[in-house]
Amino acid sequence: MKRRTFLGGAMAAAVAGRATGALAQQPPIKIGMSMPQTGGLAGGGKASLLGIEIWRDDINAKGGLLGRKVELIVYDDKSSASETPAIYSKLVDVDKVDLLFAPYATVPTAPIMPFVKQRGLLLMGNFSFQVNSKVGHDMWFNNAPWGPADSWASSFIDLAQKAGGKNMALLAADQEFAQNLALTARDVAKKRNLPVVFDQSYPPNTVEFASIIRALKATKPDIVYVASYPPDSAGILRAVNEIGIGDDVKVFGGGMVGLQFAAVMSNLGSLLNGVVNYNTWLPEQSMYHAGTKEFFEVYTKRAVEAKVDPLGYYLAPYGYATGQMIEAAVNATKSLDQKGLAKYLRENEHKTIVGPIVFAADGEWKESATVQAQFRGVVDKDVEQFRKPGKQVILYPDKLKTGTLISPFEAARK
Repeated sequence: MKRRTFLGGAMAAAVAGRATGALAQQPPIKIGMSMPQTGGLAGGGKASLLGIEIWRDDINAKGGLLGRKVELIVYDDKSSASETPAIYSKLVDVDKVDLLFAPYATVPTAPIMPFVKQRGLLLMGNFSFQVNSKVGHDMWFNNAPWGPADSWASSFIDLAQKAGGKNMALLAADQEFAQNLALTARDVAKKRNLPVVFDQSYPPNTVEFASIIRALKATKPDIVYVASYPPDSAGILRAVNEIGIGDDVKVFGGGMVGLQFAAVMSNLGSLLNGVVNYNTWLPEQSMYHAGTKEFFEVYTKRAVEAKVDPLGYYLAPYGYATGQMIEAAVNATKSLDQKGLAKYLRENEHKTIVGPIVFAADGEWKESATVQAQFRGVVDKDVEQFRKPGKQVILYPDKLKTGTLISPFEAARK
């Protein structure tokens, strides 16, 4: 278990020089977390951590919290659920951190939920999906814009039904995140009397999807909803490109993790065209808020130096927003009392670079801000194209919409 301690970058330290004397008088406020730095989730984990580090540097440059510097204590959880329980126990009992941020993603986060509830600890979530639905911890606050559990599947199926979809195929990885998504998709389909003609889960280490796609295609679905993690998302799209998915398919995609990351998008290139998939932030004018532009100016420079996702749209601004929410709560309560911070987070609207956030009772966003976007006009081996608007046309929600669906899927791929 290798610990990384972060007090701030050289640039921020220079800016913070005026406050150094005062800050040096008191011990730092320690924020502990694990973050995938290796393994299948590392690409997202590194970008998320950079977003948090930029916030840490900004707050320290302003004098810190309660007159104390902010220090990040970070361990690599190797993208594994088996690593996180021991890491978070160490952060609390050995490192004696003041606050906890959750690791990126559902799989590493789910095992620590009983621990933080038992200890009565505030936990700022980081893009998990429904990890609190069974635990019911009232000090959990997710930074991801998912909103109500069924909003993700509902928005995708809404688009598909308006395009003429009358039945659905469901393909999901056999792990917690994907199965949670699949469960909500089944529930939405059932409520709408939408027949599910294909419903298959595959082991998380699957690399060959040709036989699965052939079986799915044979059922002639109108809608194909996929819930997958980065390595399998790429494998599924390559199999679809090789075999085809059928002329009946109106909409393909939904919950494919990985299609938000620069490296994956660049590698898949034109194979992405036509896919309708969830996302969180895209370079469209409707998605800019106070501080967003300035954040990405800093992120873009530091991402090159740190060799992390050069775009950083999916996770990095939400990492920064997590820090903004803690900053607001600590400043308002003038305390690190975790129950007091949780009460403030639960009862107030929080202004962030990803827009205003209001939490529901379960710690998820009260209103979903997850977008459904369709890849358009993507060419091969050009990551810079994704910095321009129009490569991912926002179809949902209406307040962010930048275009209309092209359907069927095979026509949209051209």
